[in-house]
Amino acid sequence: QVQLVESGGGLVQPGGSLSLSCAASGITFMISNMGWYHQAPGKQRELVAAITRTGTTNYADAVKGRFTISRDNAKNTVWLQMNSLKPEDTAVYYCHANSFGADYWGQGTQVTVSS
Repeated sequence: QVQLVESGGGLVQPGGSLSLSCAASGITFMISNMGWYHQAPGKQRELVAAITRTGTTNYADAVKGRFTISRDNAKNTVWLQMNSLKPEDTAVYYCHANSFGADYWGQGTQVTVSS
């Protein structure tokens, strides 16, 4: 059974930082492409950042220079470091894995940026 378990969300003031983590099990992590998506109320889920199995990264324009995605294949974990957070970053953040062509999602973690 595939499980993606996110942690690290919460409430932070504008300009602050948060680090999200996603622990994966039930997949061959080292050959999986991983990513983080977010979904704000009333909006579609959209890509925030992605990292391939070889470590190539891709970011949404809105987060370039502020967010960093990384992975540790030995720990089956992917992280999203979020700096200089803005109110518009407020959303539920989902971990995503693509393994052998199949898509898997975590349950989501809420990130709220507010003063």
